[in-house]
Amino acid sequence: MNQSELPPIETIFNPHSDTYATDPVPGCLALLSRGALVWYEPWQAWIMTQMDDIMRCWKEEYLSSDFYDWEFAPQRPPEDQWSNFEKAMIGHSLLADHDHHRLIRRVTAPAFSRNVVDKIQSKIEPDIKMLFDELGKPGEFDYIDAIAQHIPFISITRMVGIPEKYWPAIRRVILTFTETWNPTISDERREAARADSNRAIDIIREVIAERRDQPERDDFLSTLLAIEVENEGFNEWDIVTLVLALIGAGADTTLVAQQWSVYSLLKNPDQISKALRSAESFANAFNEISRWGLSSKMGFARYAPDDMKLLGKSVRKGQMILMMPHLKDYDPAYYDEPERFDVERKFDPDILFGYGPRYCIGAALAKRQLFITLSELFERFPNLSLKNEPERDGSDHNAVTFKSLLLSTGVSS
Repeated sequence: MNQSELPPIETIFNPHSDTYATDPVPGCLALLSRGALVWYEPWQAWIMTQMDDIMRCWKEEYLSSDFYDWEFAPQRPPEDQWSNFEKAMIGHSLLADHDHHRLIRRVTAPAFSRNVVDKIQSKIEPDIKMLFDELGKPGEFDYIDAIAQHIPFISITRMVGIPEKYWPAIRRVILTFTETWNPTISDERREAARADSNRAIDIIREVIAERRDQPERDDFLSTLLAIEVENEGFNEWDIVTLVLALIGAGADTTLVAQQWSVYSLLKNPDQISKALRSAESFANAFNEISRWGLSSKMGFARYAPDDMKLLGKSVRKGQMILMMPHLKDYDPAYYDEPERFDVERKFDPDILFGYGPRYCIGAALAKRQLFITLSELFERFPNLSLKNEPERDGSDHNAVTFKSLLLSTGVSS
C-alpha cells in the first residue's frame, strides 16, 4: 500500500491507550514500518525509528539535547534570574554542553568503577534485607507495594550518601524529577516538578557542605568530592548535576524495572537461575527483560538546532525528535524469534542505556540494585509465582506499568 493511503499513524500507535498497554507490539511495528522519520501529530514531534540512525545521532550528537531549545519550552531565563534548577540544567548541564559533558565523563570515571559499585552494593544490601524482614513470610503479597516502590529511594539515598535526616524532604523529587522536561504533561505539572527540584538542590548542597567538614568514604558523593579537589573545571554545581542525573536515571525507571523484572522471570521460570547466576549474567538478562516486556512509551528527546534536512524530511528549528530504539524489540529482522524470552540472548551492541558519549553513567549501579533485590526475593521465596495476571496501567507518562503485582509465595500461613 502506498504511504499516502495508510491510516494516520496516531490511529495505530497511541502509547497512552489501553490497547498499547495491553499489547504494544502491533503499534510499535506499525510505526517502525512507516519510515526512518515519522511525524507524530499528538506530540508535535518527529519520531526516529531506525537503530542505525539512532546510534549515529547518539554518537555524533548533531541534534541538541538542551530542553530550552525545544520550540514549546519556557523561555530560557537570563542568568541573573536562574534558580537552582537553571544553574544545574543550563549552567552545568550534562545534556546541553558537549565539551563539558566529555570532561565530566572523563574525570568522574572512577566514581563508576567496579570497586565503587561493589562498595555501594554493601550499603544497599542491609536496607533491602530489612525490607524483606519486615515483609516476613506471607502467603501472598503485592510486590509493588511491599518492595518495589521503596527500592528507588533506598538505592539513590544510599548510593549518593544522603543522610537519613534528609530523607523525608528528598523523597518527593525522586518521584517527580523526570517530569521537569517531559513534553507530554501539562505546564503546571512540569512547574511543580521544577519546584521540587529546587528544594532538592538546596538539600544536596547542604549535604555537600556537611560532607566537606566531615568526609566519609565509599559512596558516590565522597568520590565526587575527591575528584573535585583534583580537577580544575569540575566544581560543586557539576556534583549537583550528577546527583540529579542519578535521580533522573534511577527513580521512576527503577520502579518500572523492578516490576517488569519480577513479572518476566515469573512468566518464564526456567530462566530464573540463569538470570541470577551472577551480577554479570543478570546485567545481560535485564536487557532481555526490557526487550521482551516492551514497556517503553516515548524515548530519548532531542531538538533541531536549526532548520535542517533530516533523513529525507524538512525539520524546523526547535522541533522535537524522539529517538525510539524500543520500536525494534519485536522486529524479526532485528531479533530472531522475538516472542521467545531468553536471558542469554546476545546484545551487540548493548544500547539499553544509550550509546556513545551519552551512555547512561548510572547503568552499572541500576543493574546491580536490581540484581541484589531479585536475588533476595527468590532466595527467600523459592516457590514464588504470580497469583494472577496483573492488570496493566497506562497512566505513567513514560512506561507501561502494573496496577499491582500480587505474588504467591508458597509459604503456608
